[in-house]
Amino acid sequence: MSVKVRIPTILRAYTGGQAEVPAEGATLSQVIESLEKDHPGIAARVLDDQGKLRRFVNVYVNDDDVRFEGGLDTVTPDGAGISIIPAVAGGC
Repeated sequence: MSVKVRIPTILRAYTGGQAEVPAEGATLSQVIESLEKDHPGIAARVLDDQGKLRRFVNVYVNDDDVRFEGGLDTVTPDGAGISIIPAVAGGC
């Protein structure tokens, strides 16, 4: 399955400055593997040492938060839009 992955500004150093890149995979896990193959180093910013999504990185497949879907096993249909969004914290 071919998908489009929206890359946040902080990770664009891995994609040559591109805001959106193509990737392949039937599941989010496979898409991340594809991203890593084409853009080495990006997976380490999305996954922790155990290979799970980092706590402060949100990933959406077609507007659905994968934490409430199947996590890394979330299906990524052909043409899906995937967004990687680092959490932002702050306050007074």
